[in-house]
Amino acid sequence: DKELLQRIQAIVMRVQSECERLSSVTGSLLQDFQQKQKDIEALFQSLEKLKKDKAEEQYLLLTTDGKADKAALGSKVNCTQFEVRMERLEERMREMLSRVLGQEQRWLDVQRQLCAVMDCKLDRLELGPFQKKLEKTWKSIKELKEGMKKEYDDAAGIRKQLLAPFECLSCDRNLNMRVPGP
Repeated sequence: DKELLQRIQAIVMRVQSECERLSSVTGSLLQDFQQKQKDIEALFQSLEKLKKDKAEEQYLLLTTDGKADKAALGSKVNCTQFEVRMERLEERMREMLSRVLGQEQRWLDVQRQLCAVMDCKLDRLELGPFQKKLEKTWKSIKELKEGMKKEYDDAAGIRKQLLAPFECLSCDRNLNMRVPGP
């Protein structure tokens, strides 16, 4: 019974260490997810800024079409270049979004695994009745042990019949002794 109790305690300790390990993994995945979310928000803000800059450039082109020097406009962003870069930025945004969704899916998978592991393991509520049963068994074993103990009397004489023959303590020779009767 003691060995069984030790094995159960070892299992409980392993479950606790697995829980701690999975908790730390979940925490790091959550931090990664939050960082990816911040990156996506920053990319969306920069995308909005670029769109605003493009709109301002188009307005500038319309207003200065007849007035501005063609060479000065050449130093400004070309519309085709801007569109190519915007497409590349949108492609990167989609990649980042798919990565974040992948991270989220992995996080959910780890969470499901953690729940499955926890469902398979013993919990403290299940150990309570088992512990009570063990204590009851130990108590009954202790009572049986106490009941089986021989009671030794410190009296000067005994009333039980002694078995013959007796042997000498020093030489192991058989002795004939008379046992006094009652």
